[in-house]
Amino acid sequence: MASVITRIRRFLNSPQGRQARMRAERYARDPRNQARVRGLLHRFGGRRR
Repeated sequence: MASVITRIRRFLNSPQGRQARMRAERYARDPRNQARVRGLLHRFGGRRR
């Protein structure tokens, strides 16, 4: 059986994986989503200052 990492790499190199990666990158660039993630990290104890 292929390792999990190998299966993930194979998926990311497939056409569907490339589309998913492009959607995730576009989502990550959106300032509203960045603020939402920062709020969740702050709320759940991520990166204390």
